[in-house]
Amino acid sequence: MTRAPAEPYRTSFETTVERRDGRDVVLSETFFYSESGGQPADKGVIGGFRVEDVQKRDGAVVHRLDAESATDSNPDFEAGDAVVAHVDEEFRTYCMRAHTASHVLYGAGRRLLDDLGYGGFDISAEKIRVDFETSTDIDDALLVELERLTNRAVWDSLPVSWEEVPQEVAMKRADIAFNTKTEEGVLSDSDTVRVVEIDGWDVAACGGTHVRNTQEIGPVTVLERSNPGEGLTRVEFAVGPAALRHKTDQKRFALDAARVAGTSVADLSEEITRLTDELDTLESELQDAKSRVVDAKIEELADETVSRNGTEWLVGAIDGIGSNELADRVRTLAGDVADVVVLTGEDGATFLVVGADGEIGAGDVVDEVTAEFGGGGGGSPSFAQGGGLSAEPDEIVAFLRE
Repeated sequence: MTRAPAEPYRTSFETTVERRDGRDVVLSETFFYSESGGQPADKGVIGGFRVEDVQKRDGAVVHRLDAESATDSNPDFEAGDAVVAHVDEEFRTYCMRAHTASHVLYGAGRRLLDDLGYGGFDISAEKIRVDFETSTDIDDALLVELERLTNRAVWDSLPVSWEEVPQEVAMKRADIAFNTKTEEGVLSDSDTVRVVEIDGWDVAACGGTHVRNTQEIGPVTVLERSNPGEGLTRVEFAVGPAALRHKTDQKRFALDAARVAGTSVADLSEEITRLTDELDTLESELQDAKSRVVDAKIEELADETVSRNGTEWLVGAIDGIGSNELADRVRTLAGDVADVVVLTGEDGATFLVVGADGEIGAGDVVDEVTAEFGGGGGGSPSFAQGGGLSAEPDEIVAFLRE
């Protein structure tokens, strides 16, 4: 049997080996936590041999010894032998804090989210996740409020307790949060349910290890949110050193951004909005200026059209304008100022944009040019584009005006 959830602060103990099968050891009594419900297994040592994993199998808690420190014949203990075991206190403490923090976060969700349910939970070395079943859209503002309420509950030093409750009684209590997907064994192993309560904040059916008071959790930093499935919002957060690192990074990034923007962190959002609006205005003015340049160039080229095979061609180069910016203009001009309109320029490499309204196909013009100067492209009879040409725009113009 395992007594880890009931006595989470117990990390050293003496016990008897019930049986050993190579690297797999079952103890008569253990304080190691077996992997379950999203909480990883404890680490530690048994009789001087490192434990790499702990799992429940066929009603027994099986401790898997590390392969580097144990072989099938190496452990010098067998069934009936007394051994001293030590649970890795640092890792146990981290899991206790992380697991309790998930309950505190869920308690914050009770106060902010509609149609709330517990969709899942997991602890990893750098972060913890809670999956909320909720109809509420958890946007940035709500995410920040979840973090604030969670840290407030930590600051308020709320007592945390746990007890076994008859399953029949627990199932009738509307205040208990059940996570039947990941809290393995809570409802099936016995006639009782282990209920963890954060005084005045949250109550949940849970088989994990927890701290006795929320103040032991320390700062909690919400990292991000995602949507792992319909109706679910996943909130990831960190505790301990990982939380402090993330919070410090956020502060540094905000200060750097404020310095670049020439403002304070408090006014950063307003300044970014102002700069964005200013950029939008400048981009609009730039597009207007480019449009005027194109209009002026086309007006100039309209007086210099050439005749090829009985059709009128407008051919010219326009500097500083990309192919996509010329596409709509070429479509409009074809059949208006000339039967075939070809504009070329440079946008990393030489390109050409062709519009046609008559017997000459725009794609045929692109094929003719790429056959001479390389590159590639294509399109329809009325519109086509080519790029990657191994010639200057003026060379393309001269070739087509011959």
